Amino acid sequence: MNNLAIFDLDHTLILCDSDVQWSAYLAEKGILGADDAEKREAFYQDYENGCLNMDEFLRFQLAPLTRFSRNKLDAMHREFTEQRIMPHVTAEARALVARHLEAGDDVLLISATNEFIITPIAHLFGIENIIGVRLEVDANKRYTGNHLGTPSFKEGKVKRLSEWLAARGKTLSDYAQSYFYSDSHNDLPLLEVVSVPIAVNPDPKLAAHAAKRGWRTIRLTEAAC
Repeated sequence: MNNLAIFDLDHTLILCDSDVQWSAYLAEKGILGADDAEKREAFYQDYENGCLNMDEFLRFQLAPLTRFSRNKLDAMHREFTEQRIMPHVTAEARALVARHLEAGDDVLLISATNEFIITPIAHLFGIENIIGVRLEVDANKRYTGNHLGTPSFKEGKVKRLSEWLAARGKTLSDYAQSYFYSDSHNDLPLLEVVSVPIAVNPDPKLAAHAAKRGWRTIRLTEAAC
């Protein structure tokens, strides 16, 4: 039996929030304005406090994607990744993922951020199995601004993981060990169901919970560039 290694993205594999960075990139390009920044900050505070209305947030977050073709968005993402993600990729995180891949473990990235933002970032780490908020596209493969299915947030991560495993004819019990690396108290539902929960750069609520439960805590802080 091999292992399953599951990674959160923001503040775990990268030392930033990719969605916040994407919004900052769009603001720099003049695509988002001051009112958008205020709304984004309010949503972020709700996320930190564990009371985010995911449907409202997704309507706000996904609207800019509808303005551009996929080719334009892909070009924007490449620039975004170079400018705003690569400085936050750590050598330690790369090495951690590499150890699981080299051991033959199944490696999965699961994030509450949408699949457009996270997929190219996951590929930087050699991760091909990716669960994020699924996005609807129209007949021309343009994003509609709608999401599909259950958002991968809080208990939604457990549901989406179960769906991903079922599609492969598996459950968590088919793995010798199931690891989940995360920084956020919002991920407690999934941390509670894996066999090896690991708090990475944990927020205060997760740090306290991890200490109480005796979970391993690690810090990934060495900048790669």
